Amino acid sequence: MTQDFDPQSRYGRKHAAQLQRAAAADDRADAGRDPDEPFVGWRFVRSRRWLGYFAIAVAFAVVCALFGMWQWDRRNEAVRQNAQVAQNYDHAPVPLDQALPQASSWQDDQEWLRVSVTGQYDVDAQLLVRNRVHNGQPGFEVLTPLVTDTGRAFIVDRGWVPTGNAQDAPDHVPAPPSGEVTAVVRLQESEPRIPGRSDPAESDQVQSVTLDDVAAKVDTPIWTGAYGQLASESPAPVEARPLGWERPNADTGLHFSYFIQWFLFAAGGFGFLAYVMVQEYRNLNQDDPEERERAQERQRRKDAKPKTDDEIEDELIASRR
Repeated sequence: MTQDFDPQSRYGRKHAAQLQRAAAADDRADAGRDPDEPFVGWRFVRSRRWLGYFAIAVAFAVVCALFGMWQWDRRNEAVRQNAQVAQNYDHAPVPLDQALPQASSWQDDQEWLRVSVTGQYDVDAQLLVRNRVHNGQPGFEVLTPLVTDTGRAFIVDRGWVPTGNAQDAPDHVPAPPSGEVTAVVRLQESEPRIPGRSDPAESDQVQSVTLDDVAAKVDTPIWTGAYGQLASESPAPVEARPLGWERPNADTGLHFSYFIQWFLFAAGGFGFLAYVMVQEYRNLNQDDPEERERAQERQRRKDAKPKTDDEIEDELIASRR
């Protein structure tokens, strides 16, 4: 080996002593080597240990791909919801009996669809949905049945009111218009029950807008497939109605970025495996004259690069010791 070959600059501490002994060996050992004697080469990658490394890299890539596809599905769902909001939010109102011909009617593409319904509000059957938060403040949503001329009531969510100052209930719930009212609402699907929660007994409060549970608290038969978030009502109420809702945000979030990142992680796993493989190849084939020449060339290129400020500072500190 040539005396200017510094193994510690290329290989880890684990192999430093071995490489130094090889560098100090007599050059005549090379002269006595059979030129046809093979070096290790890349045969080590067929070992059981490296097969295990490959299996780990593949498993890691599969997991990353699954997470990436999950983010892709969430991104597609956000795109679908945005398209549905754009189509339905400002749609010309559709009569209720056309949109929901049966009491249990509901289709997923009807979310946010504007529907018109005419009837009289049944204030005595009005309910409050607990634990609804607006801008960090707890409150309630007001559910008022609108009884149509068919004798069936449609549940209208008239909006949000804050929790009272002295009790777990609103201080005041604005009254709806009296007499015949035509309301324009945006359809929402019945909410699922909240596990572990139940409606307070003997009260006008419910845990969620689960229409089957609401039906048990209202004497009049109701539509159980959907309810409506109030957009407007005619005639207008005497007092300001409960706080309404803002248009849903059209942002698709960071799902696409996360999708890209997960696949980069998968590729990075194989890249790290390739780096470790190359380092082991260099360690195992350090006595190969061709590999020594390549190592010296890498060192020359490294030495030719301008030193960074950190490297200069390290050298100054080392020289003062």
